[in-house]
Amino acid sequence: MDLEDGLDDLLAEICEPTSPKKIKTDDKDCPVQPGPSTSTVKKSAISKTHCVLVNQKQRGNPLLKFIKCVPWEYDDIIPDYEIGKAISILFLSVRYHNLNPDYINNRLKELGKKYELRVLLVQVDLKDPHTALKNLTRICLLTDMTLMLAWSPEEAAKIVENYKIFENKPPDKIMEKVENDPHQKIVNALSSIKPVNKTDAMTLITRFSTLENIIKATESQLAECPGFGATKAKKLYKALHEPFLKKGNVSKDTLKKDEFAENICLEDIQNLETEIQSEEPK
Repeated sequence: MDLEDGLDDLLAEICEPTSPKKIKTDDKDCPVQPGPSTSTVKKSAISKTHCVLVNQKQRGNPLLKFIKCVPWEYDDIIPDYEIGKAISILFLSVRYHNLNPDYINNRLKELGKKYELRVLLVQVDLKDPHTALKNLTRICLLTDMTLMLAWSPEEAAKIVENYKIFENKPPDKIMEKVENDPHQKIVNALSSIKPVNKTDAMTLITRFSTLENIIKATESQLAECPGFGATKAKKLYKALHEPFLKKGNVSKDTLKKDEFAENICLEDIQNLETEIQSEEPK
């Protein structure tokens, strides 16, 4: 009996091992051990970053049927859509906003300022959305939201997909590229004339080689180019030969006094110089 009593006292003094408690510490303090549980955690972590997270409230939204270029899954999140950890998207239709004007304010209060980029994706589903859009634009300006408009569930889904696709892309990928190539500048200049497209501009350059030859070409020569007709050639010829500054009713006396009007053209100046030279005494 004495031995048993002494054994009970000895067991009471023994401390439990502390190694299991280390499992609850952060990953930085505790090395990850291989095993089924670790692989499950890793898989879950990957699924949170490689796909679009969707709020459960968005079930039944037709938008989801058209998200096909990126994976998505439901999750317990505050915004309607979460792109990574920095982008949040709230979805709203104009019709629903007119029926529940306080809805977006309550959602914004829940969202707070937890994301670097906060997007309000609005689907325009009314014929006269101007009043509602004006109100939503004001809300976005006051709450630092980016307003994106879509006119169908397909367009709305495309916007969500693009935010995911360009999530980690540098800004220059979507910025307008400035063309420094003189050849491209000529194409852009010619295609800025209303009836001429870029294909027509390339045809003109191939046919006449230089911009000078294009300007010197007659209407009939322009009309002979593939894709051109009499109407397009006439409009192009007129655009290339009309002065940059429109001619106005400028009297010769005013021109002789060297008081040139703002709408005088180069031809008027040349004619004036010829007249002055002819009137000078020899």
